[in-house]
Amino acid sequence: MEQRYRAVLQVQAGVPVTEVAETFAVSRQAVHRWLGWYRDEGLPGLADRSHRPHAHPWQVDPAVEAAICEMRRDHPRWGQRRLGFELGRQGCPGPVPSLSTIYRVLVRHGFISPIPRGRRREDYIRWQRPEPMQLWQLDIVDGDGLVAGRDTKIITGVDDHSRYCVICAVVPRATGRAVCLALVAAFRRYGIPDELLTDNGKQFTARFNPGGGETMFDRICRENGVIHHLTKPRTPTTTGKVERFHQSLQGEFLDDCEPFASIVDAQVGIDKYVDEYNQDRPHQSLDMDFHVDRFRPRPIDELGLRLPPALTGHRPEPTARPVPQPAPAPPAVPLEPPIVMSANGVDPVDLAVEIQRQVPASGNLSICGQQFWLGPQLGGVPITLWMDTTVVHILRDQVRLKTVPSRLTPAHLRQLLADGGKVAGPPPLTANACGPIEMDRLVNACGTVGLAGRQHPIGYHLAGQRVLVRLDSAIMQILDQNRTLLRTLPNPLTADDRTKLRDARPAGPKPHVPETPPTVQRRVSCRGTIMVAGQRIHIGFGHAGLTVTVAPIDDRFHIYDDERLVADVPRTTTKPIARFKARKPEPPRKNTTAVNILD
Repeated sequence: MEQRYRAVLQVQAGVPVTEVAETFAVSRQAVHRWLGWYRDEGLPGLADRSHRPHAHPWQVDPAVEAAICEMRRDHPRWGQRRLGFELGRQGCPGPVPSLSTIYRVLVRHGFISPIPRGRRREDYIRWQRPEPMQLWQLDIVDGDGLVAGRDTKIITGVDDHSRYCVICAVVPRATGRAVCLALVAAFRRYGIPDELLTDNGKQFTARFNPGGGETMFDRICRENGVIHHLTKPRTPTTTGKVERFHQSLQGEFLDDCEPFASIVDAQVGIDKYVDEYNQDRPHQSLDMDFHVDRFRPRPIDELGLRLPPALTGHRPEPTARPVPQPAPAPPAVPLEPPIVMSANGVDPVDLAVEIQRQVPASGNLSICGQQFWLGPQLGGVPITLWMDTTVVHILRDQVRLKTVPSRLTPAHLRQLLADGGKVAGPPPLTANACGPIEMDRLVNACGTVGLAGRQHPIGYHLAGQRVLVRLDSAIMQILDQNRTLLRTLPNPLTADDRTKLRDARPAGPKPHVPETPPTVQRRVSCRGTIMVAGQRIHIGFGHAGLTVTVAPIDDRFHIYDDERLVADVPRTTTKPIARFKARKPEPPRKNTTAVNILD
C-alpha cells in the first residue's frame, strides 16, 4: 500500500508515468490502475485486494454446504461417503457433490483434520464368499458398562458375504454352553451355514488344551456338517469382518447408551440396534448396499438340526406312576425306585440320579455347568456318578474315587433323567474307617500334602508331583501313579482325622517295592565332605564343588561321581534320609567391610 501511495504522489507531482513505472518496477498500466483507485476511493482504495474471483460456476451451493455441516453435527462418525449417500437418499438442496468436495467442506469447517493415509486402499487384500450362508464369522467382545453393576459379554456373528449380523447375544459369562446356545438360536432362525470361522478361544476349540478333545461347539459343527475353521494365533485380521462389526457396535451403541438395569433389558436394546444395522445401514464395502438386501436365509424345514442332549432342554412331565395290579404271576421287581413328588407336583423329593460318563482326555468332566477334575491319567475311562442336590459321588468299578459338593438343582436332575440317567438307589458307602484307605494328592512346593485340614511333610524331592497316599494301620505309604512305593512314614492321623479325609476311597492292591534303592545327591563342600542322614562323610579335597550320587545299600553308603565309585563307607546312623536333592550353590557374597579411604 505504501509503494502504491508513493507512486501516486510522484505522478501528481509531475513525474512522467513511464519513469514512475520504471522506478517501482511495474507496468504503466499498473500505475494508471493505482491512479484510478486513488481517484475513486481515496487512500483505502490502494489497500491489498483479493485475487479470488467474484463468482465460480463450480462453487458449492451454500445450502448444500450447510446441509453437509448439519448432517455431520448430528452424526459425528459419518465420513464423506456416508454423507454423500445420505444426501442422495434423504434429498439434497442442490446437486449431490462429489466425495472430494464433501471432504474439503469438512476440512474447511474444522470437522476433520487432514492427515496422510498410512496405506493405500489398493494395498489391502480383501476377500469374501460369493454367496450368503457360505461362511459365518463368530467372536466374543466385552460388554463393560452395558448392565449396571455387573460384567457382561456379547457373542457376535456376521455373514461373510453380506455382513449381516446373525448373532448378538448378551450373556453374563461367555461359557462354552452360552456360545453354543447362541449358535443354535441362530441356526434355528436363519439356517445352517456351510462353514464357521472363529479364533482359538476355549469356547470354540480345545486346540490348545493339554489333553485335546472335542468341545460342544465342535460337536455341533460336526453333527450338522459345518466346517469349522480356526485362525492362526494372534491374527485378528482374519476375522476382520466381525471385528469391524465390534467397532461399529462400540461407536454407534455402547458408547452412547446408558447402563441397563438387567441383561434382559440390555438384550432388547441390542436387538433394536441390530435390526437398524441390518435393515437401515449401508455398508461401504458393499458399494453402499444394505445388509438385508444381500442376505438370504435358508429354510429351516429343509434342514435337520442335530443337537447334543445337553442343549435340547427336554424334561420329563411329572406324572404319577401307575399302581401295579395284582396278578397270578409273581410281581415284577421294579428296576428303579419310584419318584416322590413334592407338594407343587414338579420338584421331586430327595431325587438322586445315577449316570454313566467317560472321562475326556483333558481329565476335566463337565455336567450341567459343574466341573469335576479327575486328571488326564483317567482320560477315556468310564465312570459312574451318583448325584443329588447336596453331594456328588464319583465311582470307578464300584470303587468311590472322590466326593464333592453338588451345585445341581432339581431341574438339572430332571434334565439328566431325560438324557438317559436313571433314578439312583442309596448313596455309596464311604471308605471303611478300619481298613486301609488311599487318596490322591498333589505335593506342594514345600514338600507337604494336605490331610484332614493340616499339611504333612513327605519330602522336598516330591514337590510338584501327584502322589497316592495310602494309610494302613500305623504307617503312611507314598506311592506314584504306577503304585510304586516311594516312601514309608508313620501315620500322623487319628481315628477322628480319618473321618475328615477328602476324596478317600478303599485302598487298592499293595504297592510295588522298587528293586533298586533310592539314591540321593549331595554337593561336596570346600573341605571335601558331605552330610547324609546326619552322618558326615569325607571324600577328599579333590572333589570339592562336585555333585555326587549317594546310594544307601544295606548298611553302607556308596558314593559315585557319574558312574565311577569314589568312596564306600559304612553307615553309622539310623536316621532316615530327609533330603534327596543337592542344594544349589550360593553366589559369592560381597565384601561389605572394605572401606576405601581417600586422603
